[in-house]
Amino acid sequence: MSDLKDLEEKIGKVPAVFRDMAENDPEMYEKILEFDNYIWADGSLSKQTKKILAIAITAAMRDNKALAAQMAGAKNLGVKKEEIEEALRVAFLISGMPAYAQGRNELDALYK
Repeated sequence: MSDLKDLEEKIGKVPAVFRDMAENDPEMYEKILEFDNYIWADGSLSKQTKKILAIAITAAMRDNKALAAQMAGAKNLGVKKEEIEEALRVAFLISGMPAYAQGRNELDALYK
């Protein structure tokens, strides 16, 4: 079974559902991690670009926990604050001020 600490380093913050799944359904956990690794692997888009997309999407969805996890992972990948700010502007244009404000609050807290 993949180590949760490795997952935390990779994504920034391990959601409780993953911790529970690793303990109670390790086979499902491994399958999801395999798919996760496939999605996040560098391809036509870099891991950093994919992370920026994930931040804009979670901000637009107004998912506080997912947004915080994506932000933490972005910082671990070396994504610049300015890149995230630009992505949040796109989320604002598409989803409105609440998405942008939520994203900025997380961004400011992470990049103090």
